[in-house]
Amino acid sequence: MQATSKPVTIYTESNPNPNSLKFVANFMLVPEGVSRDYPSIETTDQAPLAKALFEKFSYITRVFYMSNFVTVTKDEQTDWFEVKNEIQQFIKTYLEEGKPVLTEKIEKTLDEELTGDDTETKIKGVLEEYIRPAVEMDGGAISFHSFNEGTVKVLLQGSCSGCPSSTITLKSGIENLLKRMVPEVQEVVAEDA
Repeated sequence: MQATSKPVTIYTESNPNPNSLKFVANFMLVPEGVSRDYPSIETTDQAPLAKALFEKFSYITRVFYMSNFVTVTKDEQTDWFEVKNEIQQFIKTYLEEGKPVLTEKIEKTLDEELTGDDTETKIKGVLEEYIRPAVEMDGGAISFHSFNEGTVKVLLQGSCSGCPSSTITLKSGIENLLKRMVPEVQEVVAEDA
């Protein structure tokens, strides 16, 4: 494999989930608006970097890609202090060698339904404009799943999966904002991935 000509820099950012850490690159790893969540090695057929991480580090329990970062979730027995630098160097070397992050053909997946005035469109607009950027900063992703009889179901991925504070964030932050901005919303719940 040919080495990449661009210098690779990887830094880490913590997030509210104590078992996950965001490894941020100095360039885009996947196209804007695309995210991929890998809860096990069995789901990594088209994700060589995620597969390599699962194979190399037995304590990794989830890998998530979005924009210019990879969020890695570890088991509770492992201490970040002991493994952070090793994972960071592994990702840096992997990218420097020019190996692919994804092998799937990616179609643009940004919501094109953010126009009109029906309730679902309003909900998607609020999620896209106000909520998604904050969730991304914490190493995760949120996407609209469904709306039925006042209940919005969302899918939480990356560091949000299994995060102890995600329920509080969902109810106190996301639900309150959606109720205020879209009066038809009565409740927000997380749909399992």
